[in-house]
Amino acid sequence: MEFRAHGANPEKLYAAAGLPTPAKIYDFSTNTNAVPQRGGFVPDLRAALEDYPDGDCLVLREALAREFGAPAKNILVSSGSNEAIYIIASYAAARENLILQPVYGEYKKALDGYGARTRNIFSLAEAEGARGAAVWLCNPCNPTGALIPGAELDAAAERNPETLFIIDEAYLDFVWTEELPRAPKILPNVVRLRSLTKIYDLCGARAGALVAHEDIVKKINARRPEWSVSGLAQQAALWRAGDETLKSRTRDYYAREIPRLTAALRDAGYSVRPTCANFFLVETPDDEGFIRFMLERGIVVRHTRNFAGLDGKFVRIAARTKDEDDLLIEAAREYANARGVK
Repeated sequence: MEFRAHGANPEKLYAAAGLPTPAKIYDFSTNTNAVPQRGGFVPDLRAALEDYPDGDCLVLREALAREFGAPAKNILVSSGSNEAIYIIASYAAARENLILQPVYGEYKKALDGYGARTRNIFSLAEAEGARGAAVWLCNPCNPTGALIPGAELDAAAERNPETLFIIDEAYLDFVWTEELPRAPKILPNVVRLRSLTKIYDLCGARAGALVAHEDIVKKINARRPEWSVSGLAQQAALWRAGDETLKSRTRDYYAREIPRLTAALRDAGYSVRPTCANFFLVETPDDEGFIRFMLERGIVVRHTRNFAGLDGKFVRIAARTKDEDDLLIEAAREYANARGVK
């Protein structure tokens, strides 16, 4: 079976597997928020389709400033965090780039596109003393769900002032294991990426942001195309960011659902890695067999063949609604009984 580099677009996975696409697909391969968003959003389609969007995203930046606890001058909005990754890669291409693995594959893809030197590292300690380098990491980590304490990252950045740290915090709002500080520390050598598509379930609208020192924001913004964030994306992000209860509802839901789901899978015989986020790793000796078995039941999970250090020995599963998770549990039990999981 040919595996895609990412989750999502499950119909392509069905085509690669040579299986008919079912009428109903339960997609556990994407890490988007399963908690209901507030209703009532009515976009101004005339403005979204006919007017140029605000190239500076001023209103959205002000809203995010209140949400992040950081000044608007330290925030840059992008067309999803992926656009920011590629812009930062162009900015950091002259450096040696250390990628803390296993991690999201777009960092290396973007860096390779700009001819940058890259090197995999497997602990933050390996970045110590790497003067002039750039360090890329995801916190909490996609795909493992592990979290490095913020104070530890800040201390590493302060000890290595000539090293640029790019910290992808796309899943920070899903952390349910502990309370996190609201305001990010603004350091001259740290860029923090935030995905609005995950917490606000706006993958189709494409909206993300970064938080950094004003000097870095200016340098990165100089490489960003004008009007890259559509008017519709700005409207949608503003509406959903205005829901003051969403983040607490999200943490409360995953604090209940992740332990329930992972306990059920462990009871079925699976080895499940600990997580602090809305997704987790399940060990499997036959990832293709497990994935195909699930596909035949309308369930899509994420392979890990393109994550350094995991190499297909696990599948990644993102928790969905309770009813959807129950379907996954039932199918996983069926697979364990039919094939065995150890």
